[in-house]
Amino acid sequence: METAAQIPTEMKKSGRHARHLYTSKIIKAGALLADTKTLLAHWELDSSVDANVQRVQSQNIFGKASRSRVEDILRIFRQRYLTETSVTQALVVLVKQRLSASALDQILYFHSAHSDRLLFDTVIDILGPQQATGLIDVNPDDIQRTLIKWVGEGKTASDWSDHTIRRVSQGLLSALRDFGVLRGAVHKRIAPTLLPITAFAYIMFFLKQHQSSGTQLIHLPDWKLFFLPPEGVERFLFEAHQSNLLEYHAAGSVTRLTFPTDSLEEYANVIAERSH
Repeated sequence: METAAQIPTEMKKSGRHARHLYTSKIIKAGALLADTKTLLAHWELDSSVDANVQRVQSQNIFGKASRSRVEDILRIFRQRYLTETSVTQALVVLVKQRLSASALDQILYFHSAHSDRLLFDTVIDILGPQQATGLIDVNPDDIQRTLIKWVGEGKTASDWSDHTIRRVSQGLLSALRDFGVLRGAVHKRIAPTLLPITAFAYIMFFLKQHQSSGTQLIHLPDWKLFFLPPEGVERFLFEAHQSNLLEYHAAGSVTRLTFPTDSLEEYANVIAERSH
């Protein structure tokens, strides 16, 4: 565990701790849905990550004029989808087996939010409470005010200028629009929750690998990324059970949740086959 002595002096003074910092990467990243699908479609599971990345760079599969832009895409891709081998393998299966765009986009959104705490918290702490009150119009000024507050609380790696805060706010709103969380080109609104049952089942499988308790699974904050309360999660579980994507039984405080496979990659195959 990192001790206080190991934290840089300037970070101590600002109260910033590297493990819990928000970054401004969203400015360069966005949703990158088309590029991500292109990359996954060309990914070779029997090759290493480095070999895949080198091949992608040499073949220029994105058709980008700027080498730096390709490097930005690959850097974000590593952060979002390459930290767990099982996730990479599962996503390659889903893309190559042509899972519907609506389901795949929600899965990519989930992993992107998991890899970027700023994106995650923007939905959970700003949009979620707003949506719960029935307000769907998103005011960029509200986003910026919260970002200013977070900067002041030492949640960013460095002090962000007003210009950076505006760009980060714009990046967040654009990414969330592309992921389908928001809609509207200029005036953004929170979109109705449209989570395909196959995407829900995949996400539930992923979460269960990290949290074994069925009861706690229903109450994880991750579901707030889709504005789902616990009772909404349970409704999805019953629907997935009826669709033979999993087995879910609840009796009082006792729940039993099982899946037809043990690995995420195998389950991706199940989902892809049953979605056609």
